[in-house]
Amino acid sequence: MDYFRYIDNRLHCEQVPLDQIAEAVGTPFYCYSQGTLERHYDVFRNAFANARHLICYSVKANSSLAVLDTLARRGSGFDIVSGGELERVRRIGCPGSRVVFSGVGKSASEIQAALEQDILLFNVESHGELMRINTIAGRMGTTAPIALRINPDVDPVTHPYISTGLRRNKFGIPHPKAEELYRLAATLEHVQPIGLDCHIGSQLTTLEPFVDAVKRVKQLLIKLRNQGVAIRYLDLGGGLGIPYDTHEIPPHPERYAQALLQELEGLDVTLILEPGRVIVGNAGILVTRVEYVKDGEEKRFIITDAGMNDLIRPALYDAQHTILPVMRRFDREEILADVVGPICESGDFLARDRILPEFHPGELIAVRSAGAYGFAMSSNYNSRPRAAEVMVRQDRYAVIRPRETIQQLFENEVLFG
Repeated sequence: MDYFRYIDNRLHCEQVPLDQIAEAVGTPFYCYSQGTLERHYDVFRNAFANARHLICYSVKANSSLAVLDTLARRGSGFDIVSGGELERVRRIGCPGSRVVFSGVGKSASEIQAALEQDILLFNVESHGELMRINTIAGRMGTTAPIALRINPDVDPVTHPYISTGLRRNKFGIPHPKAEELYRLAATLEHVQPIGLDCHIGSQLTTLEPFVDAVKRVKQLLIKLRNQGVAIRYLDLGGGLGIPYDTHEIPPHPERYAQALLQELEGLDVTLILEPGRVIVGNAGILVTRVEYVKDGEEKRFIITDAGMNDLIRPALYDAQHTILPVMRRFDREEILADVVGPICESGDFLARDRILPEFHPGELIAVRSAGAYGFAMSSNYNSRPRAAEVMVRQDRYAVIRPRETIQQLFENEVLFG
């Protein structure tokens, strides 16, 4: 459930008409519903209410400070994958004790910064990273709390670009090598292995891959405890999908929680969960304006002022975002059309081969389910300023990131004299 709905045939975010925001801030812009963010977080948190757990929202899904602050106020911790994301959660006042650091390529400076913030856990992805963390922690006179990220070789049945738990993926430590690396970690002076981590992919729409992965890492955890490695945290990552269209019906967080907790019954651990998309995905939309309507030989092209630099998911993943008119009309014919942007690429589209109501130049289009990996993956390709971001709370809104200006594109550039 979210709080985007039509009221008198005008699409609203909570109680604010989107056309009103468009007139004030221009297009394209991302709009987030704070009420939806809070509701989605609460539903996920309540699903695990009977288990000892820590929710660490996956910052990479949407790293806007206003989004992070909204979730922190609900009690969320954070899963980060870079030094920049570490600084973002620091700026909203999140203590290091509620931060886990994932990712395959942590630099020395990022590791040092995370140790200075006393983070809860490093999710370690390789032998080389383990040794680097031990060296840096030793130089700083401290001990780094770690978990090893295990690659369980489970097929998540998702897009190959967002699959992370197969043996061919770059992520994690192969399951057969995990015991050996844990034994090594236990001998190192400046790391403390206190967790086990597993994340198999993103936008999963069935429970079976999650359950398969949990079964594999559960057996490993029991073996490690029997060998004297005191594992206190089990990080099961994120990956629960959202409905992008009417054909996708992912499990409800309650069913997700029941399936995981049933497998882990009697195992005395604190669960760490890293939801991202399931919290923020359907809490945000992209609003764009039609520039032109162009008739091709086979179909119509609706050309908008938002392109693949604003929302790259359709081009990168062939993602199917629902397209809605901001002003709903019932006197229009339906047509076969592509919704495309101004970028000089054939891959620049927001939707292809869709049956849509007829749009006219100047009208507004809403691209649903754009809260996750929308603005966060946007760029300045074709020297285009990035879109504005807006957050709505009930009957008022605020610009939480102004639209970039063309002048700002050149602030960090110099000529070679």
